[in-house]
Formats: sequence, structure tokens, C-alpha cells
Amino acid sequence: MEAIITQLIAGAAGGNATGAVLKQQALSIVVRTIVGAIGGLGGGFLVQMVGGEAAATGLITQAIGGLVGGGVLTGLAGMVMGGSKA
Repeated sequence: MEAIITQLIAGAAGGNATGAVLKQQALSIVVRTIVGAIGGLGGGFLVQMVGGEAAATGLITQAIGGLVGGGVLTGLAGMVMGGSKA
């Protein structure tokens, strides 16, 4: 349960950081947070699949996977939403 909460929080942080760095005007802060949290779950899941038992035990590893997953998914969503508005 702690891993899922860690992934959600790290993903939301990664999504907001990515949106701020890329200056994405197409996504509001609420959307960036939700998309980042979803990406964080996906990133954490991928870390568990690739790393096996060694990666599944560390919360820091889960947080890094969530941070990267949230950032990547938010960046992709910003590109899609930004491209559709133009």
C-alpha cells in the first residue's frame, strides 16, 4: 500500500514539474496532477516488472519510477493537447 501512495505522490510531483519546465499552457494544474499520478502508477508498475523483487522492495525506487512515469505521461499529454489546440 505504501508503494502505491508513493507512486501517486511522486507521479503527481513529476507531472507538475514537467508541466512547469515545458511551460505547457494546454494543461491546467489539476490535469497535470491527475495525469502525473496515473503516470506514476504506470512508472512504478514498470519498475516492478523490470526490476523484480529487488526493485519492488524499495520505496525510493518506486518514487523514482513514479516521478519519471508521471513526467513522461504529462509531457506526452501536453504535446497531444497542445497540438490539438493549434
